[in-house]
Amino acid sequence: MNQGENALTDESPGTAGNEVQARDFVRQIVAEDVAAGANEGQVVTRFPPEPNGYLHIGHAKSICLNFGIAAEFGGTCFLRFDDTNPGKESPEYLRAIKDDVRWLGFDWGGHLTHASDYFEQLYELAVKLIRDRKAYVDSLSGDQIREYRGTLTEPGRASPYRERSVAENLELFMRMRGGEFEDGAHVLRARIDMASPNFNLRDPVMYRILHQAHPMTGDAWCIYPMYDFAHGQCDALEGVTHSLCTLEFEDHRPLYDWFVEALEFAHRPRQIEFSRLNLNYTIVSKRHLNKLVESGRVEGWDDPRMPTLSALRRRGYTPEAIRDFCTRIGITKKDNVVDLGVLENCLREDLDRRAPRRMAVLRPLRVIIDNYPQGEGEELDAVNHPRDPSFGSRRIPFSCEIYIERDDFMEDPPRKFFRLGPGREVRLRYAYLVTCTEVVKDPASGEVVEIHCRYDPASRGGSAPDGRKVRGTLHWVSAAHDVNAEVRLYDRLFAAENPTGGDDLEQALNPDSLQRLDNALVEPSLAGATPEQRYQFERQGYFCRDAPSVASGRLVFNRAVALRDSWSKKR
Repeated sequence: MNQGENALTDESPGTAGNEVQARDFVRQIVAEDVAAGANEGQVVTRFPPEPNGYLHIGHAKSICLNFGIAAEFGGTCFLRFDDTNPGKESPEYLRAIKDDVRWLGFDWGGHLTHASDYFEQLYELAVKLIRDRKAYVDSLSGDQIREYRGTLTEPGRASPYRERSVAENLELFMRMRGGEFEDGAHVLRARIDMASPNFNLRDPVMYRILHQAHPMTGDAWCIYPMYDFAHGQCDALEGVTHSLCTLEFEDHRPLYDWFVEALEFAHRPRQIEFSRLNLNYTIVSKRHLNKLVESGRVEGWDDPRMPTLSALRRRGYTPEAIRDFCTRIGITKKDNVVDLGVLENCLREDLDRRAPRRMAVLRPLRVIIDNYPQGEGEELDAVNHPRDPSFGSRRIPFSCEIYIERDDFMEDPPRKFFRLGPGREVRLRYAYLVTCTEVVKDPASGEVVEIHCRYDPASRGGSAPDGRKVRGTLHWVSAAHDVNAEVRLYDRLFAAENPTGGDDLEQALNPDSLQRLDNALVEPSLAGATPEQRYQFERQGYFCRDAPSVASGRLVFNRAVALRDSWSKKR
């Protein structure tokens, strides 16, 4: 097939930016298979998400690996939905997953499939196993099946229904499909080995009765295959050459191999396991993330504090930064925990290159320049990127009344405070040098509400004409031209370094994970900001406009990441 069909949509196959993919152990195995002529030199992979939630950062690792390998070896990568559990699946999740894969930079071409596409074939395969006395209908309850499976130190016991005749099993299985029985009345199990030390081989359940409509097949089925049966057979039916799974599926590999052997498939996928992505201060489990959504602890799957790809996108992450992160952490066989700061640094480095600079005051403090001509103003030149002239420049308005950051003023500053204070001189970025001459306080609270300054008319552009040194440089916005905005400062969702998904999940949440600043002021060029454009707010961090709020007409900016990692100092 065409090498570019499943490649990155905006860059050359298998690359993110200018990085070169390292030859990890999975790629090494694939390369050796290709060199040996296995599968006639073809490479077919698949990314098989279950549509029961939104994709998270852990899925990005698998997406990059599966689509990346297919692109690097001129092969094919299927996007296959493992939709065998209709009670937890929805069209919303199907759409979101496709959007996330595309946004991350990958394209499956014409290779979009669903496990439900193969329901009829899977049923016929199950019938074959029954005819070959390798599967049987069991009428034990779920609790009884678990009891009969034994323990880690004791073998399982055979079900009393294990020796049903082929004819009886075929009839019962056909009646199961016909909807004659209630949920849980029967299951279809593989007949393997109840004494196996591998629990997955102790006559695993292949089909269960479930009277629920399916997002793709509607009411056509009332029995559904279990993941362990459907997954491997779909791989075989699609001609997958390398089935790349995380380590928790290593114990399932003998079962997948048993099914392929028992069903006499000519094509046999090669399963390779790698470590899943674990991040500190993060939970990468759709089940536990769904608890946060359903409990209202977050605003939804795309809440910018969540580790889902849609949330990271809304927060301001770029696909390039996430792909770079997946490259940096590599593919290993050993489980480990990656510092969340690595992901944040990937974003900082990416946005430092691509984000134009703007000025925004998050906690405004009024400054009046007494000797600047009242009622007049001017426009000043400001560069859009200090190290990349191709970004060009813009004009920003200046007037006698401006706002600075409240934290940039102290009435009694320490010696190493190089910002504004009584009698101190600072540089206003792109504008003038100003000196504080008066401080106005609220009589009741004693809070500073206004500062008066004088400016040096000869210092236009921020340079002292006599060469005197001015160490502090402040950002600002003109009071006559500012635009009001809401700014949301996001921090880590969990305060616990290694949160678990148990009863203490909510207790592990960071109470300071979101701070809303309703009265921020931004320069007028930001009034038309779009969600996909990221900016560096000078001295503040990297921000983007919040996509869901655009329809309301509100100007809301989300902080993607601070300029520096301040979290490590808290530990």
